[in-house]
Amino acid sequence: MASVTQQQIQKFHKDGFLVLEQFFSAQECDSMRSQIQKIIAEMEVPPHCRTEFSTREEEQLQAQGSSDYFLTSGDKIRFFFEKGVLDGKGNFLIPKEKSLSKIGHALHAYDPVFKQITHSPKVQELGRKLGLERPVVVQSMYIFKQPGIGGEVTPHQDATFLHTEPLGRILGFWIALEDATQKNGCLWFIPGSHTNGITRRMVRAASGGSTCVEFVGSEPAYDDKQFIPLPISKGGLILIHGEVVHKSEQNSSESSRHAFTFHVMEAKGTTWSKENWLQPTPELPFPLLYT
Repeated sequence: MASVTQQQIQKFHKDGFLVLEQFFSAQECDSMRSQIQKIIAEMEVPPHCRTEFSTREEEQLQAQGSSDYFLTSGDKIRFFFEKGVLDGKGNFLIPKEKSLSKIGHALHAYDPVFKQITHSPKVQELGRKLGLERPVVVQSMYIFKQPGIGGEVTPHQDATFLHTEPLGRILGFWIALEDATQKNGCLWFIPGSHTNGITRRMVRAASGGSTCVEFVGSEPAYDDKQFIPLPISKGGLILIHGEVVHKSEQNSSESSRHAFTFHVMEAKGTTWSKENWLQPTPELPFPLLYT
């Protein structure tokens, strides 16, 4: 992998994202894929935890919000399913490995393979080139984007879910474990959209309500024509600014689009919002990226 240039870093600051092809080797990608298969093989899902995952606001509130399982997943390895893959009793209607939407949110802390990737020397070097002084890892996810059913992810900004004061302190690392194409649901971005702040936040709701989280503010109607697709080959890394607007379409193809993603926060001079759904715990304070 070639070293990241100052020119590329300037491009990141201008666009709010940066594509780095072949950042990870095919071997590193395959090690993550085989590790996730082991995790799935050992997966036991209590019926009350079979939470369907959705990005549509009402469904999100209903499925995630009423679910302690989602809210307390920050320091655990937990399973989130696509819609329609479980019957009313929580039994699988399709093979379980094809039913998952994502696994989160602490793979980086508790799984040796994902921990090694997250803290790999090249990731740490990239953090230093970006000028991060005290970056900490706040969460990680393995995303499946299953063939035919991998749901769309509506336009959003990561800072809606991971809010900091000041803004501009959250950075996503999105790793393609398979080729991501327009057919199988690659990411789309609005270049330069990271400079306008955020209009919506997902916050912890007051206790005693019907949901655990609620949305404050609303997502504006974005112009579809402003989005550009970012297809990327297996092993490629996309850096994602916390406020850049991005989305992905449904996967209507016959191939999956696995990705491993984690978020880093520059902790120096930054306050992590107490209203965020995700909170560090005594068991898992946010680990420093640099080892």
